Amino acid sequence: MKSKLAFCGVSALALATFALVAPAFAQAPATPLSLLPIDDIPYEQITSFEQMRLNWVRKAQEGNIGQRYDVSVIQEWAPAAPLFTPDAGGVYIYENTGRSSHADRPPEEKNTNKSNRVVVLDAKTRQIVATNELVPELAGSVHFTATSPDGKYVYAGGSAVLAPEGSTEPPKAGQGTLLKIDALSLQPLKQMNVGGAVHHGQLIQDRYMLLDNFTVRRDADGLDVMLFDPETDTIVGGIRDEEMGGRIYTAWADPTGEYVYILMEPNELIAAGAHGGYNAASALRTADLRWMRPFWVSKVRLADWTVVQEYPYPGYRSNWIQFSPDNKSFYVVGSGDDKLIKIDIETGEVTWSQATGPGPYGIEVNGDGTQVWAADKGETASMFGRTITVINSETGKHISTLPAAYMIDHIILSPNGKEMWATSNGEGKLWVYDSDNRKLLDIINMPGFGDAHGLAFVAYDDKGVARTVADQGDFHFGIDPRNGKPLVY
Repeated sequence: MKSKLAFCGVSALALATFALVAPAFAQAPATPLSLLPIDDIPYEQITSFEQMRLNWVRKAQEGNIGQRYDVSVIQEWAPAAPLFTPDAGGVYIYENTGRSSHADRPPEEKNTNKSNRVVVLDAKTRQIVATNELVPELAGSVHFTATSPDGKYVYAGGSAVLAPEGSTEPPKAGQGTLLKIDALSLQPLKQMNVGGAVHHGQLIQDRYMLLDNFTVRRDADGLDVMLFDPETDTIVGGIRDEEMGGRIYTAWADPTGEYVYILMEPNELIAAGAHGGYNAASALRTADLRWMRPFWVSKVRLADWTVVQEYPYPGYRSNWIQFSPDNKSFYVVGSGDDKLIKIDIETGEVTWSQATGPGPYGIEVNGDGTQVWAADKGETASMFGRTITVINSETGKHISTLPAAYMIDHIILSPNGKEMWATSNGEGKLWVYDSDNRKLLDIINMPGFGDAHGLAFVAYDDKGVARTVADQGDFHFGIDPRNGKPLVY
């Protein structure tokens, strides 16, 4: 059965098809198209992405759109004894895993975990040094790994907390919770309601955590993007998609920490229900959907929570944003049409667009800035991707396609700039590559083959003081291997 989602879009091929089906709509307006706002142009007459970009009409509301949300603590636990003692000068990797796995796995590699788990690895030896599986009652949706700026705490998605059966009271956390976990004992300290189920988390400004909630799993008064203060366990500000003119997907800190770039989906997809953008992009592959209105990126100034620029891009549903070492460009993917795109931050122009493997997800730039890696997860393509596409960052030319595991999604450059660490939530493994010559260095099985999501690097100085130096939000506390400031280890 064909989908009823008949959104308009910018694909020249799709529009040509539409013109054949409905020639009555092919009459041009009296005013030249080049002079019309994009919203006034019949969408079947838009024949190029550039035409749409130049006539883009702002979607977000003007001015300060910041909102607040009060965090509530659901339960707390007393500190427990540490499971390991970090070395002075040591570098450790934190990894959160969950309970799911890819259908196409042999019996001996099926996920056997009953709950979420925290795993700690030594970044130098790539050996697991500690792990702890949480009690099943705390199990939630695992999609990220984040640590506090001082490296003392790990944050993970936790279970929803519903009202007792028969109660008329509202649930304490109907969508999900945020768990605060001690980084040495790996035991939970707090379970908090932050207004929804957290999708991704990363450090920003070496002080806050930038969190985004799943839009379809957000409380009515919750936020879609928020700044969380790990010193006080409070939300200091955030935004909702109601003021953004579309549906928020994920948020990304720029290298300066002054701006947040937010991936946006067309408003029409909200009517499509849960995972509207995902379902719509999937439907493009089967021709159940032939076009959509464009997706875009919103640049938000954190000082006053104001949208200062919007960037439409010629791809269907990006999942990730990564910045060039000079912060003059950013990269997005099209998970519905298999491409990696480079965009000029100042002008919004597309520098290049290149094909990837099926359903790209995560993006990372290597240590010298010459290569861009895209994780071919299989997003919107039945999750059967198992490669990584490497592209020349300057020319956009294809360099290599690397073998990988099912559902490779997050790729993080190590703080020494030498290794690419990739997480497979389909196979419950970490794949480690040389970031320059792209050779596979290691495959690390997670305990019980728990599905791995995200990475955070915590480094200790010679006095034993810890700092989070890298996560999916890139590098922190002065570490920047792409600009000559690697962490030496």
